[in-house]
Amino acid sequence: MRLKKVALRGGKESLAVYHRGGWRTLAPFAELGEARFDLLAFLSSGDEMQARVAALLEETEREDETLAEPATEALLPFEPTSFRDFMLYEEHAVNATRGWLKRFMPRAYRIVSIFERVSGRPHAKVRPSALWYQRPIYYLGNARAFLTEGAEVPWPGYTAALDYELELGFVLARPLRDADPAEALAAIGAFFVLNDYSARDVQAAEMRSGFGPVKAKNFATGIGAEVVTADEVLPGWQQLRGRIKMDGETVCEGSAAGPHFDLGEAVAYASQGEPLEAGAVLATGTFPGCSALESERWLRPGAVVTAEIDGVGSLTQRIGSPPAKP
Repeated sequence: MRLKKVALRGGKESLAVYHRGGWRTLAPFAELGEARFDLLAFLSSGDEMQARVAALLEETEREDETLAEPATEALLPFEPTSFRDFMLYEEHAVNATRGWLKRFMPRAYRIVSIFERVSGRPHAKVRPSALWYQRPIYYLGNARAFLTEGAEVPWPGYTAALDYELELGFVLARPLRDADPAEALAAIGAFFVLNDYSARDVQAAEMRSGFGPVKAKNFATGIGAEVVTADEVLPGWQQLRGRIKMDGETVCEGSAAGPHFDLGEAVAYASQGEPLEAGAVLATGTFPGCSALESERWLRPGAVVTAEIDGVGSLTQRIGSPPAKP
């Protein structure tokens, strides 16, 4: 089931469901209670809620409520309570590191390239650490920095290398702690497109500090306005394909195939010894090939960037300009 949050007359908000080629708001269905307004309440009721909504839509011919004075920006589909972003793809890790060396350390890149041509294998400098192969590593992001469809993405004044990263995002429908992979997978409520914006020229130094990325990541994260319930995505999520477009031109394409850890393993690891709340956002990490470090097609001020994942949705945002220097 595909859902989004919409603005109604008088400033009220409602969930809307895509049904028979159009969007139907749930606000008129009082029998749904809080679930007609709140995505997390909807998702926490699982398959039963979806069945009730489907039945109600079949029984009635009620049309969408007309949106009076619709918002200029789409609404966040829910309020994220936290954000954890994995890096599940070795191919992305290797190629992105090569791309970083090529842009910021060209001499080292030439040495690595010569080694790889002669040996036929990735240089140790571009491969993830040993720990990456043992555990589904993630970083903690800023849950208050999510921006949805149509929003302008701020360009931080401290970076000259702003990057996009196409990822599959998802939200937990119920809390977890010390879950096993099956429990973790069952807690996923819905999926959406996620664009993990990154300041590449400050990221490496932050990583070398012994901590994870901070200013390199926490200024903005793009999240699609539409979500698709887990039952429609999970069975074939590794077959999903996506792309990034800049000003209408496709600059890179990739797929969700080949993660080093499955989603259940990743979420279960994140829940070990700590609580994950309903509303927690997690993401797969970048689809291989779907970053500027790999495509060499970098963001520029004013660019319109669209992240798409077939069967999940799309997210279009404009890149802002760096603040004027005093």
